[in-house]
Amino acid sequence: MLASHLTFLQEAQEPAADLSRLAEHLPYEWVERAVQATGTASIRRRRLPAEQVVWLVIALAMYRHWSVSEVLDSLDLVLPDETAPCVSKSAVVQARQRVGQAPLAWLFEQTARTWSQQDAQHHAFKGLSLWAMDGTTLRTADSPANREHFGAQGYASGKVASYPQVRAVTLTAIPTHLVSAIGFGRYDTNEMLYAKGLLPQIPDDSLTVFDKGFLAAEILCGLTMGGQNRHFLIPAKSNTCWEVTGGKAHDADVRMRVSPQARKKCPALPEFWSARAIRTVDARGRERVLLTSLRDRRRFRAADIVACYERRWHIETSYRELKQSMLGMELSLRSRTVDGVYQEIWGALIAYNLIRREIASAAREAKPLPTDISFVRALHMIQHEMMWAAMTPAYAKLPACLHRLREQLKSLPNVKRPGRSCDRVVKSRPARYAVRYLRKVP
Repeated sequence: MLASHLTFLQEAQEPAADLSRLAEHLPYEWVERAVQATGTASIRRRRLPAEQVVWLVIALAMYRHWSVSEVLDSLDLVLPDETAPCVSKSAVVQARQRVGQAPLAWLFEQTARTWSQQDAQHHAFKGLSLWAMDGTTLRTADSPANREHFGAQGYASGKVASYPQVRAVTLTAIPTHLVSAIGFGRYDTNEMLYAKGLLPQIPDDSLTVFDKGFLAAEILCGLTMGGQNRHFLIPAKSNTCWEVTGGKAHDADVRMRVSPQARKKCPALPEFWSARAIRTVDARGRERVLLTSLRDRRRFRAADIVACYERRWHIETSYRELKQSMLGMELSLRSRTVDGVYQEIWGALIAYNLIRREIASAAREAKPLPTDISFVRALHMIQHEMMWAAMTPAYAKLPACLHRLREQLKSLPNVKRPGRSCDRVVKSRPARYAVRYLRKVP
């Protein structure tokens, strides 16, 4: 059972044979509470009860290159039955449909909230936990149900994208890259709406770094007004206008007017909102202005704030790790139904956070930063250890395997060459007609 395989992720040194106490990171009790709280627990005895289906969905994200049948057989997820050693594909589909997305969503929220709180105290920026909010998209299978529900990108020419897409906005912990919260759904829904839904989940005593697309009084004022000691850091747009009220040219206090449209939509907004504008020049000589609510110049120096913003760009790799490394560079998600897409996304997020949580635990022992450990190597290592556990009944060896896994993770630094910069590459537009290559005549 995958529940026992995830014993590799526990930190406690209790006897491994006690299978009632499962992984510390994802206790089996949480899975049981997830299916019970959402009313999806199995009443009759099944080969694939609801709890096993939850583990299956998580495992499908870790083994994206395998079919569902291969995952079931290789990880021994099906309860034994001598009369029927195999489970049909239709039975697996029906089991996933019975469970739905609710238990996975409940489990993600529970684990993300707990793990984020545990890691926040270890990686604070002058007493503030660090977060980043950004958006991304995921492609789904091109089925009529997915296209009708999620929609797709439209072009000026009137053409529509080949695949339906899911739009998502995530709240990610900058030090560990753990996804703390997410809002996703239809592609034509504005990112601002998803971002507003995530604001209540940002903890107090925090600094959230935004992409410039979220530069709006409704978002930034909603962050600072909705909690205690919650701050923002965001780059200004080229057309952002403000009035300087104090400070210096490179580190000024500014005031901006809230548009009448924004105040009509949200009457609680003030007429003006203030920020600190820090001018900086990047490695390529381009000038950038950073707006922040950290007004104390003695405690928060401009250089420290600029360095903190540079760390925000590293969370872009979390999207690459989730969409490319874990999902195996596949063109789209597996599921062809709307509920299956939601279920699959929740399972992928739980699996991603499990790997990130184990990396953070290994980093605390080896003393490097969690982002200095290779995610791809850690993913492959955990995959191999889970496979070994499925084939080895000697559970007494699990503590030794856990120790080996941690030691291997510590020795996998993700070394970055200093001063390296990668230019963004603009891909050539596909030609409308086939390209003809002329053969040279000797």
